[in-house]
Amino acid sequence: QVQLAESGGGLVQPGGSLRLSCAASGPIYSINVMGWYRQGPEKSRDLVATITSDGTTTYADSVKGRFTISRDNAQNTVYLQMDRVTPEEPAVYYCTLDGVVALRPDPRGAYWGRGTQVTVSS
Repeated sequence: QVQLAESGGGLVQPGGSLRLSCAASGPIYSINVMGWYRQGPEKSRDLVATITSDGTTTYADSVKGRFTISRDNAQNTVYLQMDRVTPEEPAVYYCTLDGVVALRPDPRGAYWGRGTQVTVSS
């Protein structure tokens, strides 16, 4: 089975930086899209950034120029570098995979991590 392990969340001051990581494990052949969503006080799940297997990236307008998504295909790991964080960033960040080719693919078609908390406070 495919499993996701997220790490890197924690407390950060406004203007500071954090680096989130998400490592996928299991019988994986390839992953087309890796990305990050976040859930804030509004309880909505919002796209933060995605990256495809060929390196194409997308970002939410609110994080452009401040966050950077990257991936290591050899290790099936996706990263989110968060710079110059603002009070809008506090949320639970979720790693997601889509277009996964695996030995026993999930019939739901996507994989989600359990989330990692990011708290912004001075």
